[in-house]
Amino acid sequence: MSCCCFGARKKGNDLVHHDTRDTGGDSIASTKNFSFNELRLATNNFHQINKIGRGGFGTVYKGTLTQGKEVAVKTLAAESRQGLREFLTEIETISNVKHPNLVEIIGCCADGNNRILVYEYLENRSLDQALFGSRTSIKLEWEKRTTICLGTARGLAYLHEELVPHIVHRDIKASNILLDKDYTPKIGDFGLAKLFPDNITHISTKIAGTTGYLAPEYVLGGQLTMKADVYSFGVLILEAVSGKSSSSRIWQSDKRSLLEWSWRLYQEEKLLELVDEELDDFPEKEVIRYIKTALFCTQANANRRPMMGQVIEMLSRDIQLNEKELTPPGFFEDSEDSSRSKLKMSECNTSQQSSVHITITQVTPR
Repeated sequence: MSCCCFGARKKGNDLVHHDTRDTGGDSIASTKNFSFNELRLATNNFHQINKIGRGGFGTVYKGTLTQGKEVAVKTLAAESRQGLREFLTEIETISNVKHPNLVEIIGCCADGNNRILVYEYLENRSLDQALFGSRTSIKLEWEKRTTICLGTARGLAYLHEELVPHIVHRDIKASNILLDKDYTPKIGDFGLAKLFPDNITHISTKIAGTTGYLAPEYVLGGQLTMKADVYSFGVLILEAVSGKSSSSRIWQSDKRSLLEWSWRLYQEEKLLELVDEELDDFPEKEVIRYIKTALFCTQANANRRPMMGQVIEMLSRDIQLNEKELTPPGFFEDSEDSSRSKLKMSECNTSQQSSVHITITQVTPR
């Protein structure tokens, strides 16, 4: 299936305007510059009570600016390797990239040795806290979960297919999906993002990301394509359906991973056993379609995974998936039994940007 979901494309040289500051010759995006003292005051001296999260390169605090605006303040950890490079990448990548499902950057601080990002503050924190944290304060009904999955898919499709050069996020996971007061999802933490020119099919890169979400071809060969984000998104769907983290191994007595157990339930035609027990009422047909879409996204062979525009179609429309084209998932995990790990990777091939055009078959719409 070929799918065109967007209209005019932005030009790559329109994304970011640069000027040079005191960063040792590195460029920094043109955005509001805060002093360290401003942000120290906003966060009450970075008090632990204001700590709301931690990313790969630092800690995130809730802050209140002098005019009363609430913000999220991400401090770059001093011990982070290549931290300045990641800091500049994050600013350059997102300072002028605007989409309803992407976190908006408000400003930054490059005051002395301090490297800090200032984002919009989102009231419902992150998806991992909503799914895996205490269930006493947040109730994620199925409708909210579909909103989160679809919104995240639209944000990724925008990065992958509308922007030029394309952007690969490289760390799609529940803790990087932030939720506003209406549970609209916004993709955050672009510190690991990569920009893709149109004529490049993959980038060989040092592996970075989060165990449980990493595409097998990326782990084995270090070759990064947009299909690595698609794989991570597929895992995210399974987490949203099940209410369980991909990093936990609690599936039955054999301690299978979430993806392994999902595939087994698919083979046994028992997919509804995957559904979060906290969900009291849900449309079974739609839930099953979401799980099957996740399995299409996590196929071992990256060539067979759909593009994000196709994924939106698969999630949002009453269509019949062509399961004859579905092949087993691929996953990598640390194991003392190396032969077991190799077996799980046996279907993983070097990925390209092509997409299977017969992934789904449309039926009569409702």
